[in-house]
Amino acid sequence: MIQVSGVGLRYGDRKLFDDVNIKFNPGNCYGLIGANGAGKSTFLKILSGDIEAQEGHVSMGKDARLSVLKQNHFEYDEFNVLDTVVMGNKRLWEVKAEKDAIYMKPEMTDEDGMRAAELEGEFADMNGWEAESDAATLLNGLGIGDDLHYMMMADLEGSDKVKVLLAQALFGKPDVLLLDEPTNHLDLKAIKWLEEFLINFENTVIVVSHDRHFLNKVCTHIADLDFGKIQLYVGNYDFWYESSQLAQKMMADQNKKKEEKIKELKEFVARFSANASKSSQATSRKKMLDKIELDDIRPSSRKYPFINFQAGREIGNDVLTVDGLTASQDGETLFKDIRFSMNKEDKIILLGSPNAKSAFMDILMDRKQADAGTYKWGVTTSQSYFEMDHDQYFGGNEKSLVEWLRPYSPEDETESFLRGFLGRMLFSGEEVKKSPAVLSGGEKVRCMLSKMMLSNSNVLLLDEPTNHLDLESIQALNEGLIRFKGAMIFTSHDHQFIQTIANRVIEIREDGSILDKPLTYDEYLEWKDAQGLS
Repeated sequence: MIQVSGVGLRYGDRKLFDDVNIKFNPGNCYGLIGANGAGKSTFLKILSGDIEAQEGHVSMGKDARLSVLKQNHFEYDEFNVLDTVVMGNKRLWEVKAEKDAIYMKPEMTDEDGMRAAELEGEFADMNGWEAESDAATLLNGLGIGDDLHYMMMADLEGSDKVKVLLAQALFGKPDVLLLDEPTNHLDLKAIKWLEEFLINFENTVIVVSHDRHFLNKVCTHIADLDFGKIQLYVGNYDFWYESSQLAQKMMADQNKKKEEKIKELKEFVARFSANASKSSQATSRKKMLDKIELDDIRPSSRKYPFINFQAGREIGNDVLTVDGLTASQDGETLFKDIRFSMNKEDKIILLGSPNAKSAFMDILMDRKQADAGTYKWGVTTSQSYFEMDHDQYFGGNEKSLVEWLRPYSPEDETESFLRGFLGRMLFSGEEVKKSPAVLSGGEKVRCMLSKMMLSNSNVLLLDEPTNHLDLESIQALNEGLIRFKGAMIFTSHDHQFIQTIANRVIEIREDGSILDKPLTYDEYLEWKDAQGLS
């Protein structure tokens, strides 16, 4: 258990937290959510003791051990992989180091012998003799094979370092586990393993993540950080989002009788309870959901951008033909002899290495030359492209966002229209006077999406559009693309985003060939498992 009492923190004139009181109990996994800049990572640092609150305090049970996913990927470069994981239990590592130092002495005194005996007892009580095998189990589950266990951390690739640091955080069954974006840089298999680990974890977990599928799988509660306060809600992210939307609907309909609202609430809770999986965590969550009262459902003050793509003209049957496309980079083949035709209803998720996916889209949009092969867009099509690296669009001399957006709005260049359009994308009031050069990553993405919406294209190409976005913007983009009536090719690492949008999967394999299946993402993963291709 971890108890937060009256915590407050201020940066200059800005109050980040104000009199936060909350208890995180064992057996629960709490998803900490909030808009970008709300202070999620800062709150985790207060819980871990890395930052001291100006008001209030944080307390845990006596002898409770807290573990944190480290963000400094170079901190353990002088250690090998297994030792780095075991260091997740600081006391265990200290005991091991001290007793090893005693045994390394040329001659041991009686005092040394007595001290070594004490340390051996403490080491055994902490299951020290199983430490390396436990660490190896965690590493293997995350995809770090035995051949890497004795390598130095400095020699690992960046994505493998992240996995080792995650294993370090999980090691030794900590009483409280704090995870800040744990799925970043993880492959699908590692994420699945982590989901199962956390579902079966018996102690307290507090996690920050932009991966809604992950939050839905592991969370028993949502801790909503808003206006410097944290409000706890039973259920996963989807339940929180849908219930907040239901609460807003109920507030808007003031004349509806309470009995009707209660009936609507019961139907809502029953629907989510019925979708619970068979895991013990989901079963306990179902019991909590069944106890929710009408007053427990509250509207969120969170703002969502309005994202709506409208095709300027209806798309014809002839959309895209790809014939023998081949490309390489620095002597390495990215893909070869790709052939397929795109239909007007297709929303294609493109899987594979980041370099291959981006190169393929760049070729389709004339940003890059193919080594061989051709492609042809249908005469009724118009394309709009969201490039993963879009910083080049923000290096001009425009003094405001209105000026920046005006060239992309040929149908209406008036100040009032552009201000209104930017307002829908959460740039309101004086924010429209911002220089594009000083925008954050998420703000730049919202500007690029505004540019795409104004194009009225009937074919969208999007390369990792959810990068840098907060959960609210991801949700809005997700819903906007579900509604889009045109064709689409996109890439993403967001499981829920892919599953709810894509109706066709094209995967660029390591040998440069493709797998092309008219399936949803989950259906495709099941098909690959059945074929032994995972």
